Amino acid sequence: MILPITLTIAGAAAMVNIWLMIRVGQVRTSEKVSVGDGGNERVIRRMRAHANYGESLPIILILIAVIELATGSHTWLWIVGGLYMLGRIAHGIGMDGGKLGKGRMVGTIFTLLITLGLGAYAIAIPYFSTVDASTPPVTVQAG
Repeated sequence: MILPITLTIAGAAAMVNIWLMIRVGQVRTSEKVSVGDGGNERVIRRMRAHANYGESLPIILILIAVIELATGSHTWLWIVGGLYMLGRIAHGIGMDGGKLGKGRMVGTIFTLLITLGLGAYAIAIPYFSTVDASTPPVTVQAG
């Protein structure tokens, strides 16, 4: 079974992860910090943006996958996945502070609301679904 939404969001998530890794490496190089954060606020901010991403991504991908498995591919699930990715990019940029610092708040709010929505929907699926999960699927044999 192919899960197009999950696969697409997971692929995009890998690209954002690489982008965040590069950003950490860039600031480490410019600030001459090779191990840890060196107590440098710029390094700490970039490292936390990357770590925070890694903390929220697994549950989001799991929820998208199980919802897609249970209900199929729906436009709203594509939108939610895309908004999550945009929110995480905004958060990564916002963690640098300055004029773009509001991106951190936007990313945090997107992540919280999306996690809440997907989690609540995943809980509701087995209780409000019109498919009887206790009945095995009917298979048809050729010939």
